[in-house]
Amino acid sequence: MEKIKLIATTNMGLEAVTKRELIDLGYEDIKVSDGKIEINCELKDIAILNLKLRTAERVLLLIDSFRAETFEELFNKVFEIRWWDYIAKDDNFIIQGRSRKSKLFSISDCQRITEKAIIEKLKMKYKISWFEKSGPRVKIEVSLLNDIAEITMDTSGDGLHKRGYREVNYKAPLSETIAASLVKLTFWNKDRILSDPFCGSGTIPIEAAMIEKNIAPGLMRKFDFENFTFFDPDIFKEEKKKCYSEIKYDVKLEILASDVSYKAIQIAKSNAEILGLDEDISFFQKDIKDIDLPDDYGVIITNPPYGERIGKEDVEELNIELGKLAKTLKTWSFYIITANENFEKNFGRKAHRNRKLYNGRIKTYYYQYYGPKPKR
Repeated sequence: MEKIKLIATTNMGLEAVTKRELIDLGYEDIKVSDGKIEINCELKDIAILNLKLRTAERVLLLIDSFRAETFEELFNKVFEIRWWDYIAKDDNFIIQGRSRKSKLFSISDCQRITEKAIIEKLKMKYKISWFEKSGPRVKIEVSLLNDIAEITMDTSGDGLHKRGYREVNYKAPLSETIAASLVKLTFWNKDRILSDPFCGSGTIPIEAAMIEKNIAPGLMRKFDFENFTFFDPDIFKEEKKKCYSEIKYDVKLEILASDVSYKAIQIAKSNAEILGLDEDISFFQKDIKDIDLPDDYGVIITNPPYGERIGKEDVEELNIELGKLAKTLKTWSFYIITANENFEKNFGRKAHRNRKLYNGRIKTYYYQYYGPKPKR
């Protein structure tokens, strides 16, 4: 089968989590750099990675990579590509761009030159002077870093955080890809209680349940590669069928998800029901001050409201209450993501580990407090 190179893009700070995912999926020939991981693989892996990756943002197909210090060099190199292998006559091809530390710093000019080269090359094959772009979307990106241009094709389409189960959001939700990453950075498993006392629309509990029941995150959505002329639709059907066969329906979970907002709980319940997880996650309305949990080696993974995201919440008081809860649960582990740099002071103790992550453009910190290992 034809060898290709795919690029899994990630949130900054989460490259190692996605690398571990890829290794667990059986991939070995991978290369990690800031915000992305390159994978040498086969065409079928376009479907596999889009269906199964939980922590990546997109899966890109690398078409070519070359040095370009002038617009003439950029045009000529892009023109050399056999674009009819990737773009059909009616495809709605869209050119996106990025540039860092490169002589060709004007993104709009790079996009314009790239599109011109693509059109001129396609004219040779399709013998037309005007492209209607009335067909399926094809997103092409020209990305320059240190004068090296990468030409990629977005196989995902919409970002991979769009799983398809979240019909309604509540306030400012945590993205599904970050939520899955938070879970994967803990020691939680199906044999331990999981609690999220600030569950909002339920993203962390739902992603945790999907991980333990091995529900592929891409099963409920569409991808741009489904319309690519060079991709066999039977491959996608087969890989999707495999994903359904790998779901662990018999796994039983004890996940407790609460929030002070009745509206949030109703939204979270609805999101979980779409995936058939309503028996695995118990949703209930309760203030953090009133949370009552058994001291039985459980794990809290949560995203308490913080000022930059929500607004006028009393952030310090919520974090103090979370610290009080931790004092009553001696065997529990706590994992908290927040933008509050004074969290440890309010919580009442220093974290065993603090990891810097970006939730969109907001710099956040993932404070990790390890409890004792469960008794066997």
